[in-house]
Amino acid sequence: MTLFGRNIPIAFSLFVWFGLWEIVGRSGFSSFIPPFSKVIETAFVIAQTGKFAAAAAISLRSFAAGMALAIVVGLPLGFLMARVAFARRLLGMWVNIFVSAPISALVPLLMAVVGIGETTVVVTVFLFAVFVIVLDTQVGVQHADRSLVEMARSFGARRSQIYTKVLILSALPEILAGLRLGAIRGVKGVVIGQLLVAIIGVGELFELYSKHFLMEEFWALVMIVFLFAFAISESLAALERKVEYYAGSR
Repeated sequence: MTLFGRNIPIAFSLFVWFGLWEIVGRSGFSSFIPPFSKVIETAFVIAQTGKFAAAAAISLRSFAAGMALAIVVGLPLGFLMARVAFARRLLGMWVNIFVSAPISALVPLLMAVVGIGETTVVVTVFLFAVFVIVLDTQVGVQHADRSLVEMARSFGARRSQIYTKVLILSALPEILAGLRLGAIRGVKGVVIGQLLVAIIGVGELFELYSKHFLMEEFWALVMIVFLFAFAISESLAALERKVEYYAGSR
């Protein structure tokens, strides 16, 4: 970010917003907006409680299971749609619809299908994440360098070797981008699933704090969830940067 001809770290904008948050909170403008310093202090207190540890364990377990299922289904399906025209025509429209559709509107319907419980949250995370993983994988494989595929075939490479040594490596930047976006959507899925369908885990804490107007605790929990999503996103983004040289050959 450039300001008055000087390079300013992008994190500087966060300090500006946090400063404004602190001013608004201390002004008493709204009881729903406590001072930012109080929110941070409360976040450290909450993170050390047994109730938060138990809720976080449930949420992390649901998130991990849903993401694992989304990866196991999404990557092969993306490869299939990229390599088989019939599968692309059959599934392409539905994948694009669900990528842009408000999945949260379908969450209450899951109660009638899988019941109320942690399984519902896992399915919610899966639905939030899988379609963007499929789409990005398909795009990555379709844009893989055709000359590398033909060269591998000319040297007698088997179909499995073409996939593992050419297509996967060429599509790796897009695959990682899909995983990063899918993980971010998965975090939203686990919170929405626990709030709307199964009041467990972090969703239970959100419900508790909002009902009792515990705004410092509520915003502290929001900050913790945001930091978790940001940490996952940045970790996958760092991995993306390490494999960007694959994209350069295209």
